Amino acid sequence: MDSDGDGVGDLRGILARLDYLQWLGVDVLWLCPVFRSPNDDNGYDISDYCAIMAEFGDMADFDRLLADVHRRGMRLILDLVINHTSDEHPWFVESRASRDNPRRDWYVWRDGREGGPPNNWESIFRGPAWEYDGASGQYYLHLFTRRQPDLNWENPALRAAIAGMMRWWLDKGVDGFRIDAVTHLKKAAGLPDMPNPAGLAQVPAYPFHMNVSGILDYIDELCRTTLDGRDVMTVGEANGIGPAEAEKWVGERHRRLSMILQFEHWHLWSNAPGATLDVRALKRILGRWQQALHGRGWNALYLENHDLPRIVSRWGDPLHHRRESATSLATMYFLMEGTPFIYQGQELGLTNAEFARLDEFQDSFAHNRIAEMRDAGLSDDDILDEMRRTGRDTSRTPMPWDDGPNGGFSTGRPWLAPHQDFRTVNVVGQQAEQDSVLQYYRRLIALRKREHVLIRGRYAALAARSARIFGYTRSDASGCIAVICNLGGRPASYRHSGFALEYPGLLLANHAVAPHGPLHTLTLRPYEARVYRIASATEV
Repeated sequence: MDSDGDGVGDLRGILARLDYLQWLGVDVLWLCPVFRSPNDDNGYDISDYCAIMAEFGDMADFDRLLADVHRRGMRLILDLVINHTSDEHPWFVESRASRDNPRRDWYVWRDGREGGPPNNWESIFRGPAWEYDGASGQYYLHLFTRRQPDLNWENPALRAAIAGMMRWWLDKGVDGFRIDAVTHLKKAAGLPDMPNPAGLAQVPAYPFHMNVSGILDYIDELCRTTLDGRDVMTVGEANGIGPAEAEKWVGERHRRLSMILQFEHWHLWSNAPGATLDVRALKRILGRWQQALHGRGWNALYLENHDLPRIVSRWGDPLHHRRESATSLATMYFLMEGTPFIYQGQELGLTNAEFARLDEFQDSFAHNRIAEMRDAGLSDDDILDEMRRTGRDTSRTPMPWDDGPNGGFSTGRPWLAPHQDFRTVNVVGQQAEQDSVLQYYRRLIALRKREHVLIRGRYAALAARSARIFGYTRSDASGCIAVICNLGGRPASYRHSGFALEYPGLLLANHAVAPHGPLHTLTLRPYEARVYRIASATEV
């Protein structure tokens, strides 16, 4: 929400919308980076860890927001980037000043090789992972944009500075951090070349900078010096971690992070036009995470965030079943064991924003990808078709609060154009409609908070072989609940022999359900979801 008409959302705007978040039932607010930044990558390039970006307000605004969040019994966590900084951060300005500067080793500097970069690594955002600095005659490493130089976590002084900065925020009252790119802090010793039988100029080098052996030593030190003894929530963005390794990161006996945002189900995001969801694969992936951490750690549950296109456009049916697919997908992930995350606008069932021209995309990764496709000879029409499906900007449009100018987000021109559907898909309209996606999310949240079994209950799969039904039970000493969701656009049936579904036990549904007797066979309409209390469950 923009409070001052400059077109950019800000801290006072968030403060003005806390009533809405509290009404929805939100407990914790995660802010994407609000630190001072030149904004090369939407704030993920921090130039001052202890100051607020001017467009968002100032520290007094932040303090007011934090105080009001706490007054409401809610908590606030910051999105913190500690793998890299902006090239305008004073640490990097000093680091690049000369080879013998005391902070030179706070970043990753290397001599070139044979007139080129030190190795053949490709940036995660495409192109070479090295930038040449003419003044010192060396290259610095950047796994993301060239304006985001990687910090050298091998340096103990750098680690101490990061820990001190985090303690400063925690002492201020912040309730924790979402730690960006946490699995990339450790790089392989010697920064070797990736094997490259194709002879490419740059090669994706994830094995040499993602979850490299020794990274947990950094996490342990950070916990000892910063987090231990504090009631905080830590969420690691953890590309490269599978369920077999998850317990090392979030297991209660290790006392490291609270939870991690795993990437495994990202692999099901196909770029192909008309691609559909592989429901069986999704069940296998999420089921493994549920089983791996039950009683040992904690899951982070999510379908959307600022790096992904909208879930209704990817796995639902925005044309024929927007509400139904939005609510069925919500039910599927929301009632598992873990903490559910909602990305702004997801609770409205927003679809991908439509872009008419390539120059409307602002994301740095999008710019690199567009240039790459042009170099490969693709037409602008073909490029635009892909970017509409995969671009991160498709989910970053301003929150539609009402059907007024700019969706009520700003009295000025928004930094990104409003979503094309804001006049019909907005908060005010959906609050007034009891059958809306928003009201369904509110009921989902209330159900989770009401039923103890949905917090700690054991997960067991149902309909494991079905290509459309995602079903499971949650059970503990307090009872048992069955969650059954059709994630396809056609009716789907299955037989559940281990228990009966009783109409008085129906807790939530996204379609009207007529009273019925005990059911052992259930046929669900397209994208129908039902949640029942059941006596017991023996089917797995």
